Amino acid sequence: MDQVGMGNAEHQGALSKGEVLPFPASSQSEGFNQGHTVLNSLLSGAFAGAVAKTSIAPLDRTKIIFQVSSNRFSAKEAYRLIYRTYLKDGFFSLWRGNSATMVRVIPYAAIQFCGHEQYKRILGQYYGFQGKALPPVPRLLAGSLAGTTATMITYPLDMVRARMAVTPKEMYSNILQVFVRISREEGLQTLYKGFTPTILGIMPYAGLSFFTYETFKKIHSEHTGRSQPFSYERLAFGACAGLIGQSASYPLDVVRRRMQTAGVTGRTYSSISGTIRDIVREEGVIRGLYKGLSMNWVKGPIAVGISFMTFDLMQVLLSKLQQFNHSAR
Repeated sequence: MDQVGMGNAEHQGALSKGEVLPFPASSQSEGFNQGHTVLNSLLSGAFAGAVAKTSIAPLDRTKIIFQVSSNRFSAKEAYRLIYRTYLKDGFFSLWRGNSATMVRVIPYAAIQFCGHEQYKRILGQYYGFQGKALPPVPRLLAGSLAGTTATMITYPLDMVRARMAVTPKEMYSNILQVFVRISREEGLQTLYKGFTPTILGIMPYAGLSFFTYETFKKIHSEHTGRSQPFSYERLAFGACAGLIGQSASYPLDVVRRRMQTAGVTGRTYSSISGTIRDIVREEGVIRGLYKGLSMNWVKGPIAVGISFMTFDLMQVLLSKLQQFNHSAR
């Protein structure tokens, strides 16, 4: 027996057939903690996304309806649309398509927020900033990668949600019917229509949103000496992040909505450049590509602010519960 084998025999005795040496306690503990971190991020992200999107669902639905039509947008027209919908179909019709939104947003937000935490950890290790605030470029990259990852996994659900938002309830009665009818009548590839502009849009949107929020938290910590901002400060940081991120990527959001809903609006959009060209020719640059942006400046900061604040507070709550369970043992 070699020296390593003798050392093992001295400390642990002879191993019976089929028995394996356990991992060191430190490795098990590290893996357990990492698993808890991932689970906490998934749960916090899912809850944050659900709360944020539900809070602005009527405004989001109204924005999509204007985005996919050639009607001119104004705050007055938006209000009239919301009011007419309420009178015709009732109060809860303002949340039509929100079930599809939840089916998409819950996994999307869970993956995005969890992905962001993991990309921050990986990039922190790579750049030598483990446990510290990342430099600007990796900070921007972590957000872009998180948004791209979540979008690639959940995109068909976004397509379904857009269809439900712009069609009467008689056309699609539930989420499953949307999938079945699109697949049968338009082909499975239609579920990924508008995917390219979505990815091109989500990279600056998610990157700038996370970058802005993390930057505000870093500056706040340096100036106040408090590692954790108050809830209203988190909400304000998130609102600014949403305003910047959505403004930067908004034209591509209009393009993807046009491409997603082409099958029910009677239009044909075959490419990003062709869609942009048609919109600009018929409606102009500002009135076409930035249609509904003013509404986004209202709902976007609210939604992003709520989501970032809720995620952080859920992380703090779950961390305290975990600590309490450990101390109670």
